[in-house]
Amino acid sequence: MLSHSWHSPAVRVTLSAALLAWYDRHRRRLPWRAERGAAADPYTVWLSEVMLQQTTVAAVGPRFESFRARWPSFAALAVADDAAVMSAWAGLGYYARARNMLACARAVAAEHGGVLPDTESALRQLPGVGDYTAAAIAAIAFGRRAAVVDGNVERVVSRLFAIGEPLPGARTAIKARVAELTPAERPGDYAQATMDLGAMICTPRRPACALCPVAEWCVARATGEQERYPVKPTKRERPRRYGTAYWLEDESRVLLVRRPATGLLGGMRALPTGPWEDAPPGLVGAPSDADWELLARRGVEHGFTHFHLTLALAQATGTSDMAGEWWPVGELGSAGLPTVFRRAAEAFVEELGVVE
Repeated sequence: MLSHSWHSPAVRVTLSAALLAWYDRHRRRLPWRAERGAAADPYTVWLSEVMLQQTTVAAVGPRFESFRARWPSFAALAVADDAAVMSAWAGLGYYARARNMLACARAVAAEHGGVLPDTESALRQLPGVGDYTAAAIAAIAFGRRAAVVDGNVERVVSRLFAIGEPLPGARTAIKARVAELTPAERPGDYAQATMDLGAMICTPRRPACALCPVAEWCVARATGEQERYPVKPTKRERPRRYGTAYWLEDESRVLLVRRPATGLLGGMRALPTGPWEDAPPGLVGAPSDADWELLARRGVEHGFTHFHLTLALAQATGTSDMAGEWWPVGELGSAGLPTVFRRAAEAFVEELGVVE
């Protein structure tokens, strides 16, 4: 068993110092991360944290710079066209984040003079800013001492302390430990250091303990049970739902519609669909009374957070009274379709041999 005591302030200071020293040598270079010694830009920090929610660094990286270049400030984003922002967001998933992002930018512009509040409590009052995001912004952008806990931090800290309670119940204990370890100096760097450690060294499988700067304090390593933590809850199988995507073509143009502003994929361009049900709905909800043909292929599969969707594919030619846009088939790549409808469109093009 480890000889040190986690109740000793000296141990906590030494561990934090070791982690920061490692970070200074090995930190990831990310487009939203300020260089060492440079002041962080609050808008950049906020934008990156919103984009990174439930999305990987690899997915956000290529999109972040173009998004920031197009809307470089709260003032610019506050007056942006909703449809343009949703189109630029396409492919990042969890589209409610984009709607909350717009609402937040408008609140900052209207209620805070375009300046982001600098405390956790004030940040939490903004649309789409929860506990994690408020803590991350407060620490990274403003140097506030805050307990920042994302998935990487959960893994690192649950292993350091061998926290055996399954998630999500363990999160209270994990956050308390993070609060103990976070130093008053460089709290933003400390938060990013822990995230980098989880991403680069303390990985879910086969962690590189020999390279870890805090290995000597890790209880899980001492007992040889690193991969046991964090303890996951019993996984439930996601329910399955079914729908039909409709491809209505007229003169090399296909009908696209706007999904309702609220709800799943709200405000996004999409192919028309009928209801999403527990059983295949057939041609219910077709956008016209054309002679619809259900295509023989299996359909399009897509996983959402709480359910798995199977979309059958139906096609016809003609016009429709349904409100929408007739989009050139050859330019569908610029329509900003969310992933499930982009896949459906690609399946239609492949199945029908449409010339783009």
